[in-house]
Amino acid sequence: MIGRKSQTRLDYAERIARVATHIAGHLDDDLSLERLAGIACLSPYHFHRIYRAMTGETAAETARRLRLHRAAHSLVASQLPIARIAARAGYGSVAAFTRAFAVSYGHAPAAYRRRGRLLPGAGCPQEEDGPMTSPWTVTLQPMPALRLATIHHVGPYMEIGRAFDRLMPWAAARGLLGPGAVTVGVYYDDPGTVAAKDLSADAGISIGREIEGDATVHIVLIAAGTHAVLRHRGPYAELERAYDWLYRAWLPASGHEPADRPPYEIYRNDPREVPAQDLVTDICLPLADV
Repeated sequence: MIGRKSQTRLDYAERIARVATHIAGHLDDDLSLERLAGIACLSPYHFHRIYRAMTGETAAETARRLRLHRAAHSLVASQLPIARIAARAGYGSVAAFTRAFAVSYGHAPAAYRRRGRLLPGAGCPQEEDGPMTSPWTVTLQPMPALRLATIHHVGPYMEIGRAFDRLMPWAAARGLLGPGAVTVGVYYDDPGTVAAKDLSADAGISIGREIEGDATVHIVLIAAGTHAVLRHRGPYAELERAYDWLYRAWLPASGHEPADRPPYEIYRNDPREVPAQDLVTDICLPLADV
């Protein structure tokens, strides 16, 4: 039987998850204190403290982080004018947007775009010298089995943060966010062949056997085995380029065969705590022949 205090924590987690989902889906709409507190069914006097305690950041910081993430993707995957991207991110001027973007992403928006991360034909800047001169290295590592509590995501992979923002309050209410927790994204489709709206993924966090799923969260098992692990340093918006190099350049030259299991990502630090330029992600490709 769940005690009253535990039930209260779970209830708060569900309310904050509703708010996180609303923020992610309404970045261009009214995100005022009164609006968000109403979605959480909490007093405006207490909402911010509860939200920050459950998520590790304020609601305004969540919205700012997600808007900059969306802006980074727009810069590398479209030719939209920077002024338009800045306005959509909520900045009154290109100068203000440039300052905020540079703090998190390490480059001004124009310089970030010139790097051509995801534009058609951009490829790897050093690719002409051979795949091993790439910015990435791949190591073969025996990865342990993982049991994950996950929330399923359907849609563009760059929006999987919505599922994580729902999962984190659920995990926090159950005391699962300790130093040993591993945050994982499992990706089932190739964005080059499946429409963005139909892409399927799971946002997960590692759990013990004693934790069960529920109507919101389901359990996913990751098998142990040898994996090709590519460590990526930098914004999540650039991960697609790393995948492209891994599958197009490294894998054919490696002599290895991929296993019949999906790749997954392990997030080694938290976008709430470090700027996007300092994010560390391990892309784990399961191998069949080692």
